[in-house]
Amino acid sequence: MKNITKITLGKNGPVVSKLGLGCMRMSSVWGSPVNDESESIATIGMALDSGINFLNTGDFYGSGHNELLVGKAIKGRREDAFISVKFGAIFYNGQWLGMDLRPIAIKNFINYSLVRLGIETIDLYQPCRLDNSVPVEDVIGTVADLIKEGKVRYLGVSEITADQLRKAHSVYPVTALEIGYSLADRQIETDLLPTAKELGIGVVAFANTAEGLLTGTMKAPLAADDYHAHFSRFQGDNLTRNLEKVEMLKQMAKTKGFTPTQLAIAWVNAQGEHIMPLVSMSRRSRLPENIQAMEIVFTPEEMNTLNTHFSSGAILGSTYLQR
Repeated sequence: MKNITKITLGKNGPVVSKLGLGCMRMSSVWGSPVNDESESIATIGMALDSGINFLNTGDFYGSGHNELLVGKAIKGRREDAFISVKFGAIFYNGQWLGMDLRPIAIKNFINYSLVRLGIETIDLYQPCRLDNSVPVEDVIGTVADLIKEGKVRYLGVSEITADQLRKAHSVYPVTALEIGYSLADRQIETDLLPTAKELGIGVVAFANTAEGLLTGTMKAPLAADDYHAHFSRFQGDNLTRNLEKVEMLKQMAKTKGFTPTQLAIAWVNAQGEHIMPLVSMSRRSRLPENIQAMEIVFTPEEMNTLNTHFSSGAILGSTYLQR
């Protein structure tokens, strides 16, 4: 298995793999069952062996379970891993309650994260959102203090607006922006992506398959208990028409000898050297195909076809990415 290309994350940031491993789905998400822990740990180990060093987690994934799992996986090989942690979300019994971005809360969150991960310093630490409940200066300033204390190496932000990004960056240099980005979700191309590029901020792009829409395996109608059904994109005629749009991606994938998922990842990868696809995996069997996706090259004609067919607004309905 080939090693992954390395990039500098942000203008003056760390050297990381061009492909990131999202660990969230290794824990219970939206009531889903917990994946086999030994398989998840083996997946992280195999990813590290393959040169994928960027591991993304959150202190609220599985109420700390995800950090504990990542901690087990990196034990004895801390130097091989770059650990990205999100904080701020409050859940109770699997239900979203809101955010807590008070400085006193952030200082509490990080100590628990460090213990669960079994490390002394978190490489990239970021509020999962900024909801205006606490001044941006206080949130970012607190992380800046943690950097000075040696508990954090780099500041990240997640799911914010271009104006919030500028404000955060003015308080302390932001290394990376984590944001949903795919052929089906291109609204950030208008102002957020250009702002990140202008400021020299790396982009960690998750939801490359648009929550499964671009995998080519989704069928209509969805099961009544499918969490996707909460969002208008996956409801009724919207889902039917959206799946019809995906047929073109399926045909291109077949012609090129890849899967729709691989093409969806490859498209994100092709959007710039400063953009890292962050792909969720919990099984070792997924690693080879996702690594192979990073080697896919599109002809100018293919890229034009994809950009035209999946132009902004082409996919009907919204998800949690549009708030």
